[in-house]
Amino acid sequence: MKVACVGGGPAGLYLSILLKLRDPSHDITVHERDPEGSTYGWGVTYWQGLLDKLHACDPESARAIDESSVRWHEGVAHVRDLATRQPGDEGHGIGRHKLLEILAARARALGVRLEFGSEITGEDLPDADLVVAGDGVHSALRTHHADHFGADLAPGRNSYVWLGTTKVFDSFTFAFVETEHGWIWCYGYPFSSEQSTCVIECAPETLAGLGLDRAGDGDRDGLADLEKLFAHILDGHPLIGRAATVGSAQWLTFRTLTNRTWYRDNLVLLGDAAHTTHYSIGAGTTLALEDAIALADALRDSADLPNGLARYEQERKSALLSPQSAAHYSAQWYENLSRYIDLPPEQMFALLGQRHSPLLPYVPPQLYYRLDKAAGRLEALRRFKRWLGPKLARGARARTPASRT
Repeated sequence: MKVACVGGGPAGLYLSILLKLRDPSHDITVHERDPEGSTYGWGVTYWQGLLDKLHACDPESARAIDESSVRWHEGVAHVRDLATRQPGDEGHGIGRHKLLEILAARARALGVRLEFGSEITGEDLPDADLVVAGDGVHSALRTHHADHFGADLAPGRNSYVWLGTTKVFDSFTFAFVETEHGWIWCYGYPFSSEQSTCVIECAPETLAGLGLDRAGDGDRDGLADLEKLFAHILDGHPLIGRAATVGSAQWLTFRTLTNRTWYRDNLVLLGDAAHTTHYSIGAGTTLALEDAIALADALRDSADLPNGLARYEQERKSALLSPQSAAHYSAQWYENLSRYIDLPPEQMFALLGQRHSPLLPYVPPQLYYRLDKAAGRLEALRRFKRWLGPKLARGARARTPASRT
């Protein structure tokens, strides 16, 4: 099969790797409009579940990703001048540039052609049996057939900016700062031994009140203002925008993308071209790579291309229901921050961890916290009893005298 992947992000590159591994005779080209190594973005997060899937699909690239990642086991939340720290599941961070470098090298080694500086439009599709639109949320290929795909972009309320910093956080870090114009907060996590990602978010009225909406690309003043607001967690380290030499603070509004259908003839959507989930659940890269795994599996196991694409769409739409719900409620939690921010820090942090719950918006926060804590104790007791039960049973059998005959 001749395959053209449009977009050299993680999803397109990983799909090309999987297709080549499953059938080396596939003729695969990845088209990326930007020059090699010019990707924008800092670090991406993922969890052990994704790493297990990558090891099952391609151990070689999985090992390289694992070795290039950093890890954390705790979360810390700073609220005003208070802080609380809690243990959590192990998180992984890797630089986006490093991830793409690993995947590109692996794809080349398998015989995939990578064409950088190659822009593909909807009017001029490559001559291929399968064309994969992995060209992001603003996909030109999807937009060209907008009526067919039925894309819906739902804007969120809050504004955010995606930045880097030379401060290497030792855990997943939240910081909530109160200003005279409202709250502003950040999510920070390490992705190398030298840098971290720092995403800063606030309500639009806070952005305007602080004058941050007037800080455009190249405006160092905007970054300097943010450095002052978050000085207590940055420890003198700078924030870094798109261009490290001049700095920038490009504020955006997240848009949740869904599509009515994911394929048209031999054209199929992948990753952010098919769907987006709010950045606050840290699942974008994971879901894109899982798309690639599902598409490769569907093409391998189906008798023909239409059946394979239909199976891929059905499986991924079903798999996305849970993360899309979690992302919706997570974004809503931050949009209604005032409902939670005045709780004691340990309670606020606990509800921050429960922000994916569809019940939380409808239950008084302190009541939800007490119920959740009680449920947690009950579940811990159940786990202990399940563990203890067989041991008690074995002990009782050992103490029972041998039956007399």
